[in-house]
Amino acid sequence: MTYQDIVYHVEDPVAFITLNRPERLNAMTTQMLAEIRHASAAAEADPRVIGIILTGAGRGFCAGMDLAALDDIAASGEVSREVPPALAAAPGDAEMGADFGGIYHYFLKLRKPVIAAVNGACAGLGFCFALLCDLRFVDRTAKFSTAFSRRGLVAEHGASWLLPRLIGPAKSLDLLWSARRFDGEEAAQLGLADRLCEPGTTVAVAREYLVDLATNVSPTSIKVIKQQVYRQLMMTLGPAMEETNRQMEESLQRPDFREGVRSFLEARPPQFARLGD
Repeated sequence: MTYQDIVYHVEDPVAFITLNRPERLNAMTTQMLAEIRHASAAAEADPRVIGIILTGAGRGFCAGMDLAALDDIAASGEVSREVPPALAAAPGDAEMGADFGGIYHYFLKLRKPVIAAVNGACAGLGFCFALLCDLRFVDRTAKFSTAFSRRGLVAEHGASWLLPRLIGPAKSLDLLWSARRFDGEEAAQLGLADRLCEPGTTVAVAREYLVDLATNVSPTSIKVIKQQVYRQLMMTLGPAMEETNRQMEESLQRPDFREGVRSFLEARPPQFARLGD
C-alpha cells in the first residue's frame, strides 16, 4: 500500500508510522487518519513486527487537525467519517470489548505495543494520539498543548479519561483548561513523558526499547499484559483478580512458558513465537 499522508515501513522488529505533512507540522486530515488505522492493522498482522513507533516527519509530531478541516467542520457542524474503501481496516482485538470501540481507541486494543516518539509540536488531536499510545518517548525540546479550550472545544477522544490516569486530575485540569504550552522537560516532570530524550533521538531510543523486547520478551505475554492493564482499569479488584488468575493458568500451558524457563536454565536468549495473522 502506498500512502498519501503517512510513510509506513518495517525494519524487523519495528513498524514505523510517520505522519508525513511536515510543511503543516503533520496536521491531520481525514485521509491521514484512515491511513494510520490501515497501517496499524498491517503492523498488527505482520509477524516481523514486535511493536509500532508513531512519529512525525520534520520538526513536528502532530499539530492537531488541519485548520482547513476544522473550518469545514465549524461551518457544517459535522465531522466526516467516510473512509476510502481501499483503506478500510479493523485493527485491534475485538475481545477487548465495547469499552475499546471508540473511533481512535483501537490503539489501546492493538495486540502489540505502540510508542509515540514525540519529536516536536504535539497539540490537539495529535496530543490525543500521544495519550492513546502505550508509551511516550519525548524530545526534551518538544512543545505540547491540549489546545481544545482555545478553540471552543472540550477534551476530545478520551483525553479526559486518559490524562487523569497518567498525571492525576488537578494537573489534567490545568492542561485542559488553560491549553498552555509546555515542553518535554515539563512533560517528564508531570509524568506524561515515559522517556525524556535528547534532541533528534526519540525514534532511535524507541527502536532500541522495542529491539530489547524482541530479544528478551514473549510477544504473547506483551499482548496479554496490555489487555490486563487496560481492561482492568475498568474493574474492581475482585473481578480483576479472577481474570488475572484465569490468564495465569492459561499462560502456564503455553509453549512460551516452557521456552522461558528452559532458556533461563540454559543461559541462552529465548526463542519466542511472534504474533501475526
